[in-house]
Amino acid sequence: MRTEEIDVLVSEVGPRDGLQSVDRTMPTELKFRWVDALAGAGLREIEVGSFVSPKRLPQMADTGQVVAHARGIEGLNVLALVPNLRGAQDAVAAGAQALTMPISASRAHSLANIGKTPEEAIREVSRVAGFLASRDEPVSLEVGVSTAFGCTIQGPVPEDEVLEIARACAEAGADSVGLSDTTGSANPAQVRRMFTALRRELGERAGGAHLHNTRGQGLANVVAALDAGVRTLDSSQAGLGGCPYAPGASGNIVTEDLVYLLESMGLRTGVDLEALIEAREIIREGLPGEPLYGHVPDAGVHNGFVYAGSQEVTR
Repeated sequence: MRTEEIDVLVSEVGPRDGLQSVDRTMPTELKFRWVDALAGAGLREIEVGSFVSPKRLPQMADTGQVVAHARGIEGLNVLALVPNLRGAQDAVAAGAQALTMPISASRAHSLANIGKTPEEAIREVSRVAGFLASRDEPVSLEVGVSTAFGCTIQGPVPEDEVLEIARACAEAGADSVGLSDTTGSANPAQVRRMFTALRRELGERAGGAHLHNTRGQGLANVVAALDAGVRTLDSSQAGLGGCPYAPGASGNIVTEDLVYLLESMGLRTGVDLEALIEAREIIREGLPGEPLYGHVPDAGVHNGFVYAGSQEVTR
């Protein structure tokens, strides 16, 4: 496990975004082992599950147990996705250190995803923020504006509407507000433009990027986000995941490929690629036959690869 300071935070979402998109359910004990292995590889932030109705997503029924287990890992920031106040209360009771709330810029997607209009969802952000503010132990609230770059149900989403929703979420009490390419529709010029505008609107409360590789644009969009000052990037090991309520929204960015890209660019992630690639075996054990993606796991690192900040050459 690498322990140096980092330049970019890679936020792993596989145990949530990845597993919620798979029809089968990974056994709880294997989820424990997977989270352990991801943290052991140096990942410092993991979204371990979501507090939603098990009738809707039975894959997430054991999230409370996974959160409690993950809290025992030193140095790990444990995230959980919540759609509403009830989910936030359950997540905090389980020990989550940070909550993420998806607020869709697309009205059609918002209704399909959480059964609320964007305006109703923003009011829920306010309720959750009020609940968290009433507690002594700090728990951060992060909002991801989903379908920020386009929607497979609605089509194009006006950029000014995206920024208006982001601003409203910050005013409602979110600690940070990021943008999500839920449907893999974004291009680098759009990503650079939108995150530049987000930082102009929200300053230090402008959050990270959740980008998909559905149409092969994922890592190009990462570079554009970096150019715009983004320093937190979501990804999923082996590219698992996508929104089950957005048709065609497959293809999270592969964590292994993202780490390789960042380190190759001289940006420290603190992640050990070899240990990260080994963690894929737990997915194979828990979800046999599930497609696993990634160029780096297949090809390996190139001769002469050097981790950012290191003098040690890999051969």
